[in-house]
Amino acid sequence: MSPGPARVAPGDLQSALWRLLDASDREDPAPFLALADRADEDFPDSSWPTWQAWRHAFGARRALVDGDPAAAAAAMAAAREQLDACPASAGTALLMAYLAHVETTADHLDAAMLLAVDASLLTDSPSLPPSRALLQAHRWLSLTLSGLDLEELAVHHAVRGHQVAAALPDVGDRGLLLLLSARQHVELAQTMRRRGEVERAAELAGEAITCATAARELDWSPEQADADLLDVVQAWALMCAGDPDAAVGPLRRVRRALQREGGLWLRGYADLALSRVLSAVAARDGRTGPGEEAIDLLVDASGAFAAAGDRRRYRQSLLELGQGSADLGRPAEALHWLEAYRADTGRAHARSRELWAEMFVRRSRLREAERQEAVLRRHALEDPLTGLGNRRSAERRLGAMRLGEEPLSLAVVDVDRFKEVNDDTSHTHGDAVLRRVADLLREHSRTGDEVYRWAGDEFLVVLPTATEAQAVVVMERLRSAVAEADWGDLQLSAPVTVSIGVATAPAAAEGQPGPVAGWRSLFDTADLHLFSAKRLGRNRVRAHGPTEAPANRGAGG
Repeated sequence: MSPGPARVAPGDLQSALWRLLDASDREDPAPFLALADRADEDFPDSSWPTWQAWRHAFGARRALVDGDPAAAAAAMAAAREQLDACPASAGTALLMAYLAHVETTADHLDAAMLLAVDASLLTDSPSLPPSRALLQAHRWLSLTLSGLDLEELAVHHAVRGHQVAAALPDVGDRGLLLLLSARQHVELAQTMRRRGEVERAAELAGEAITCATAARELDWSPEQADADLLDVVQAWALMCAGDPDAAVGPLRRVRRALQREGGLWLRGYADLALSRVLSAVAARDGRTGPGEEAIDLLVDASGAFAAAGDRRRYRQSLLELGQGSADLGRPAEALHWLEAYRADTGRAHARSRELWAEMFVRRSRLREAERQEAVLRRHALEDPLTGLGNRRSAERRLGAMRLGEEPLSLAVVDVDRFKEVNDDTSHTHGDAVLRRVADLLREHSRTGDEVYRWAGDEFLVVLPTATEAQAVVVMERLRSAVAEADWGDLQLSAPVTVSIGVATAPAAAEGQPGPVAGWRSLFDTADLHLFSAKRLGRNRVRAHGPTEAPANRGAGG
């Protein structure tokens, strides 16, 4: 028999995950493909659904790079199947955000939207502390939402990601999130400028410049591609802030550098930014020269984005080619580009914003309904004063137990002279007594025993597998814990004690039928023994057999 795959330590898996995520976001696919080839080793077919899902997610990404959409779809389906078994955590939010990004890359926008909604809801949970997984979840969500043309939400998650990164020690993560925030702000600023909201565009561009400046001031060494992208974003922000002339020179310089050694997508991004700056100059000055150059840059940008698989920016380039050609008085060219834009767009983004809002509201309502149902279920089965299970919960538990398979003991616990506590002090003091008794019963029970508040000042302890002798020993320990507790802070007229009655259903002998009587009969027997303990002087444990606890030691008789 051949051995199964070795179980990789969680720390090694986490390191492999960060390497793959970093490589997955790089323009050159070679490093990612090299790491992805080892993904089956790094993420073995183990019992951990999270790592199985990651293995399939990276398999889908690799299939897209290889141009195999069918294999990518199959891998994505396998990854989503594992999601249901993943716990609610920052790591799961990151997984969903990454899967959403892969679906966006594949142009499966509806599937991407659903995953992004769920990831966004999870990242907004106040119970998630700052972590690298959380900031990466915000980062991939921001990239996904940008691809879905939900730019305001992309900005929101970029900012949230930077806030998380600021609470963590890694300076590099802070720099990358500042760069992402600058980029998302300037892209939203461009959209606002196109809509004629010039003041809002200038405000967003100012935020982009602030983020870019803060990134430059950090003590970190960004990759060359990140440094070049920062230059593009900061210059582009100058144009959106209302100063296109100040943006032209820096953009031309970084474009020349990128033409020599930059990646394909980044060259397209710089071309797109410079074309927009030149279009703004042409519109302001009424000159055709900058407009002609902008058209040439857009042609190059559209080709770069098409080759890099960035369908969103490819569509943007086509649309702006149509608008720019129309502005230059070339209706035939404009029609050509606009037809190409319409053919490629199809169903892509017409209702993205409305669809997001609709699905977010629906998912939020569903989550709230589930939360309220859980609260109602807890209230239905939990005593609000002590936090113990209530009588309904106890009856449900006892009804599910089969007597006779193993010994089962029940103990009914009653607080002695509880009415006098309420009469001599107040109901507030009485509530405090009940809460403390409940805590003592929980603390001194065996592991596996269950404590319930039955009614008023009466509690029930279920002792699975306990014989009568064992149950009496346990309950004597509980009785002593209450009698010896310090009650001085409550200023009571007498120490608090409890009386306890115990009853046991023994295991049926092998081959013999189990007992006919059910748990109610067992409870009634324990209640009779409690009455006997009260009648004999309180503060004692009573059971049927000779193993019952000795008579009261003098307290509370």
